[in-house]
Amino acid sequence: MGIKVVSELRMRIISQAIESDTTLSENKLANRFQVSRSPVREALQILNNEGLIRLERMGAVVVGISEKDIEEMYDVRLMMESFVFERLLQQDNSSLLHELEKIMEMMKVAIKYKDIDEFSMQDVAFHEAIIKSINHQQIRRIWANLKPVMECFIILSMRYRLKENFKDFERIIANHELIIASIAKKDPALMDKAFHQNFNDVQNKTENLWSSEEMMRKVREYDE
Repeated sequence: MGIKVVSELRMRIISQAIESDTTLSENKLANRFQVSRSPVREALQILNNEGLIRLERMGAVVVGISEKDIEEMYDVRLMMESFVFERLLQQDNSSLLHELEKIMEMMKVAIKYKDIDEFSMQDVAFHEAIIKSINHQQIRRIWANLKPVMECFIILSMRYRLKENFKDFERIIANHELIIASIAKKDPALMDKAFHQNFNDVQNKTENLWSSEEMMRKVREYDE
């Protein structure tokens, strides 16, 4: 139950449905989610650790997320994934490639039925499989810290694409297929192209989304 509470609150804070400086009450949240205060308290502690809220004596104050926060998270992701791609050149990737092909098929099915949230989660799973494949514990810890907020970025970005430019998903699929091909060939130049092509696209779309109130409003309408 706590997972549901923290997931919904995280998404509402990041999508700006809950504005910065809003005070969150444990009692009101417990009533809203029809749970006891314990899972709410746990959810607020997680969000505090993620820097999305600030715990104070009178309640939890929403900090939200800034464009600078987003830029810094993508800086960390860039450094992490570029390191991972370097390691892929030095190892056997046959099992990884098999896993990526399966995820790609699930992404294609999701987009066929316009299940954008499922598509987004498979997109995250795709990159997580690559990151975990090098079996680097410190990199896994960094990813685990980034993942919850990064998932929200990707879901919101994909929801906007669904509303405004559905054909763009063809290019996203092509980008991921290029990543698979570059890993299979262990071609450093192709791998670099695939990595930066995908990374720059995601980062630019996310930053544009947060800089436009109109774009964010359309994304929030997705659940209405």
